[in-house]
Amino acid sequence: MNRLANEPSRYLRQHADQPVDWYPWGPDALARAREEDKPLFVSVGYSACHWCHVMAHESFDDPGIAAVLNDRFVAVKVDREERPDVDAVYMEAVQAMNGHGGWPMSVFATPDGRPFFTGTYFPRSDSRGMPGFDRVVAAMADAWSNRRADVEAQADEVARAVARGSTVPSTPIPTTAVWPALLGRAADELVERLDPRFGGFGPAPKFPQPALIELLLQHHRLSGDDRSLAAATTTLAAMAAGGIYDHLAGGFARYATDATWTVPHFEKMLYDQAGLVRAYLHAWQATGDPRWLQVVEETIGYVLGDLTLPDGGLAAARDADSEGEEGRFYVWSADELRSELGDDYDVVAAWYQVDGTAAFEGRHVLRRPAGDVLARPDAVEAGRRRLLAARDRRVAPGRDDKLITEWNAMFVGALAEAAAATGTTAWAQQAESLGEVLWTRLRRAEDGRLMRTWQAGSTRHLGCAADHAWMVDACTRLAELTGRAVWSERATTVAREMLARFSDGSGLLATSGDDADALVVRPVELVDGATPSASSVAATALLRLGALTGDTDLVDAGDAIAGVLASIAANHPLAFANAVVAATLAAGGTTEVVVTGRRHDMVDRVRQRFEPAVVLAWGERTEAPLWTERPDDGRAYVCRHSTCLAPAIDPDELAARLDEQCRHDASLLAAASGSPA
Repeated sequence: MNRLANEPSRYLRQHADQPVDWYPWGPDALARAREEDKPLFVSVGYSACHWCHVMAHESFDDPGIAAVLNDRFVAVKVDREERPDVDAVYMEAVQAMNGHGGWPMSVFATPDGRPFFTGTYFPRSDSRGMPGFDRVVAAMADAWSNRRADVEAQADEVARAVARGSTVPSTPIPTTAVWPALLGRAADELVERLDPRFGGFGPAPKFPQPALIELLLQHHRLSGDDRSLAAATTTLAAMAAGGIYDHLAGGFARYATDATWTVPHFEKMLYDQAGLVRAYLHAWQATGDPRWLQVVEETIGYVLGDLTLPDGGLAAARDADSEGEEGRFYVWSADELRSELGDDYDVVAAWYQVDGTAAFEGRHVLRRPAGDVLARPDAVEAGRRRLLAARDRRVAPGRDDKLITEWNAMFVGALAEAAAATGTTAWAQQAESLGEVLWTRLRRAEDGRLMRTWQAGSTRHLGCAADHAWMVDACTRLAELTGRAVWSERATTVAREMLARFSDGSGLLATSGDDADALVVRPVELVDGATPSASSVAATALLRLGALTGDTDLVDAGDAIAGVLASIAANHPLAFANAVVAATLAAGGTTEVVVTGRRHDMVDRVRQRFEPAVVLAWGERTEAPLWTERPDDGRAYVCRHSTCLAPAIDPDELAARLDEQCRHDASLLAAASGSPA
């Protein structure tokens, strides 16, 4: 056993029995490196990462490699999900040195943390044109001992490159001056990149990218451009039909290894489920297509059924591997299917495209034809239930049981939206229950500081900007869902702490707070990654919360962040898709809807629509200006920029007011972009 044995992180504990003398990231490791003048070897990964497990088995279990690491380096393991700040710094270095990044991440650094050599996965020995890790470790040890000046110079240069990657390159500009071009150009680029048959916006491997879908749906809403809607729905249809979607239990795998979405990389991440629930929900609101609602229902069912922790909250992920094989839990041989399905084999096998070609290492990945119907006939549904029961008897992939504030808050917001849009009471109750877990458990008792993770009965690590931004969004969505003032009050508390602790003078939010341990640089997320950038999430959340509460300081802060993001995104909008969406909201403004009295019919009418610019006030009265001089007379008010349309007295009138506001937004986009309204 090494030092990782007592760490709560499942990923770190997976390395506790290795011969490498691992340290967790922290002052002890850095102090030893300084005292012994040894370089750091920093290995970054996460529990559900398949290639992390491969490298661990090939190299870190190897006594020979471990001996060199222990003698010549201070070896440090980092769970990127616990420490996104450390991950961000070293990922910037990996990308600067190699042009690409990924996990496992392998970084050799000076004792003060400056990286001088980086990579991702290395095989144990030279293989397929890749240098072996045994040779890399020996070369880095030799360089530190015999070419120290060169190593220090390289470390200085990489540190400067990392600093440049976290530098905001532009001054803010008014979002009204740039957002029509940003939104239109981004949508046009996505339409041009679309795979017209299987969706997605590039070659394999294909990743679900909910922010791109949201951008397309918003562009269609404002422009009426059917190409944008088609690009979104083609992609949604292909993903929902492909093997990346779990047709037995619901939920999405991390990505597809091929262009047809057939063979996934099988791990399931909570953040993917949260982002895709929102994307499919908004597509259903925009189109009424029942396929998208089915995906929403099944994905929420998967998360609440498989990822719910015994004491509340949601687990981070479900691994790809079980019984030593990637995907073993999810794939089927034809004989296994025949054994479980009996006389129904032909019907069910035809439905799930079980033909003569087994897609994954001689076994079948269940899927549907791209774009085909998803609603299952009775015989297929009966077969699905039998297959799911049989699969549940298998050895399940491991579950990473740490509760991550960011990802839980992402899902709470998505679940609150889905509960409101569909009127599903159980979802509403579960969303509020999850919100209470985050509020009561993930805030430090002595000062209310939001923390990053909960595991093994305690909080762990300071919350980052993304934790705060998504928490503001989740609490605001819960306020709109429940009509309870406490949620907007909580959102405001977190928003103010976020601005005080993470504003770094650039106009954006630093990844780590002003109370965090110092790193080589204080990272600032600029582009979207696996999840949207923290600043772009914060901009939208602040604009919506400020509109709901009448707090102009929050609105101004959201506008300012959106302006900086818009100026940065001007040249490469697809890398900043969520920022483009935030700039669209900032430029057009939020639409405030206040429903007075007990008019659930009008509340429901607002919720059922795809209205990304709308915030909804109802239920408990607050001190917000939205409620000023408005009696509980059962009327609804639609306002923007302190100007209100005539009150609506029934749901149809309210829908007409919202349609009027949408036409106004569309005319602004058309006028600014030079196209006819």
